[in-house]
Amino acid sequence: MLSVSDALGRIVGAFAPLATETVSVADGTGRVLAEPVIARLDQPSADLSAMDGYAVIGADCARLPATLKVVGSAPAGGSYDQTLRSGEAVRIFTGGPLPTGADTIVIQENTRIDAPGGVTIVEGATPGRHIRRKGLDFSKGAEGIAAGHVLTPRDVALAAAMNVPWLTVWRRPRVAILATGDELVMPGEPVGPNRIVSSSGLAVAALVKAWGGEPTVMGIARDDRAVIGRHVAAAKRFDLLVTLGGASVGDHDLVQDVLKAEGFSLDFWRIAMRPGKPLMFADTPGCKALGLPGNPVSTLVCALLFLRPAIERMSGLPGAPVATTTAILSVDVGANDTREDYVRATLSRDAHGALNAEPFKVQDSSMLGIMARANGFIVRPAHDPARRAGEAITVVDFGTMGGAF
Repeated sequence: MLSVSDALGRIVGAFAPLATETVSVADGTGRVLAEPVIARLDQPSADLSAMDGYAVIGADCARLPATLKVVGSAPAGGSYDQTLRSGEAVRIFTGGPLPTGADTIVIQENTRIDAPGGVTIVEGATPGRHIRRKGLDFSKGAEGIAAGHVLTPRDVALAAAMNVPWLTVWRRPRVAILATGDELVMPGEPVGPNRIVSSSGLAVAALVKAWGGEPTVMGIARDDRAVIGRHVAAAKRFDLLVTLGGASVGDHDLVQDVLKAEGFSLDFWRIAMRPGKPLMFADTPGCKALGLPGNPVSTLVCALLFLRPAIERMSGLPGAPVATTTAILSVDVGANDTREDYVRATLSRDAHGALNAEPFKVQDSSMLGIMARANGFIVRPAHDPARRAGEAITVVDFGTMGGAF
């Protein structure tokens, strides 16, 4: 059986970024830039006042109080177009352009009006104070946001300020999701004897969307080669087909045979991990197939470890392994066997800020209740020896994923 790292390497290595497309800057949040954002202007475009007050020549305020003649005004969106001379001041507002000849802004709180047409400076200001210089934020031609960056709302604001109305981004991966099994029913349908409510398909669709893909839930295919075959044939127009269940080699595990009949080449179908041993990967020109285990917890674990990097790679990102950190084990645990183990756990901070990890006592791969209450995995390598409480162990912290798992 393949190791987790080998399986991940094969999966990520099989994908490449998809084609690029152009979107409005207003629709940029969450997209991955294929080309950098380059400023189309200087910001600010001229020296501007950062405060309401008066634009003056600093030397005129060397001795206070100083009374100056008010010769005009410079509001935001307007300007005083004459050259300021000694003994003069211009009423200026936040965002107003600094008049030629002025080098200082005196805020209005440090002035008084003694007579019409004049202003008395009662407290001066250092030359250059309260002035936003041309290009302070960015200059025309500067790279504002690098290619390969996932755009946030803050990035959208920056791109818009740079006068960039359109963005070149990588296309979102289109992912078809197909659950298989005679025992499955959709949520809300009658649950008869020997039936199970299907949750994995909806969960995977939610994950695909959170990770930047466009999911399409194809529903449930019964354990019939012809039925599964029709779904697989329809899924070839997608970038990726994710199947749920049916990837093993039992009498009712038909997905492998159907994929082969539809022209997919099987890369592997078992990996040395728990939960999630029956993981399958196959491809055909234009589409790839990732077969996730049917047990719901196994589905979620494998989606995090393998589906997420595949989507990221198609989206123009590296497709890196899931991030891990170190925590202190809260209880003793026994030795691990030959499979890398992802143990549902509760992570918490102690009074000193140290991260602690306590595994749930029951780890059955059908138990979604525990999965929902967990906020991390303890990662046990294959053949990991018994561990004592207080030892440092590797964990996956769900809290670092921004709600995307």
